[in-house]
Amino acid sequence: MKIGLLSDTHSYVDEKVLDFFKDCQEIWHAGDIGNYSVIEQFETASNVRAVYGNIDDHNIRTNCPEFQIFSIDGFKVVMTHIGGYPKKYASKIKTLLKKERPQLFISGHSHILKVINDTELSLLHINPGAYGKSGFHKVRTAIRFELNAGKISDLEILEIDR
Repeated sequence: MKIGLLSDTHSYVDEKVLDFFKDCQEIWHAGDIGNYSVIEQFETASNVRAVYGNIDDHNIRTNCPEFQIFSIDGFKVVMTHIGGYPKKYASKIKTLLKKERPQLFISGHSHILKVINDTELSLLHINPGAYGKSGFHKVRTAIRFELNAGKISDLEILEIDR
């Protein structure tokens, strides 16, 4: 299963990311969506899983939870917007990760792309960075990868200068 992953769009989507995700069976958005039309654009091409972020309004918060916790193709996944990263998780997140024991933890918020193996909690942490034009980041980023029988492969990064 091919997955597209992004965060911090802040209401911005363009043809480059839509093309990058064109063969993805699912698109995951790790918050700071900005406008619900972003989700609707992705839903025309794929199944979408999303969480709300700190800038998101009542409409997005009504339609997207704070946490997505699900199993897919041999992986248990926890996704939220603000979570930190290995050795610097928010305390409530570390408690949740210890309870849920996911193989994959996804968060956004930092606008910094990170893929980190957390050996302490035996999981992979991915922060896809920021795809939108708002924020301090100099490069807009998105990720796609494949899930197959409990393994991640073919991870690719889309990088576009702001």
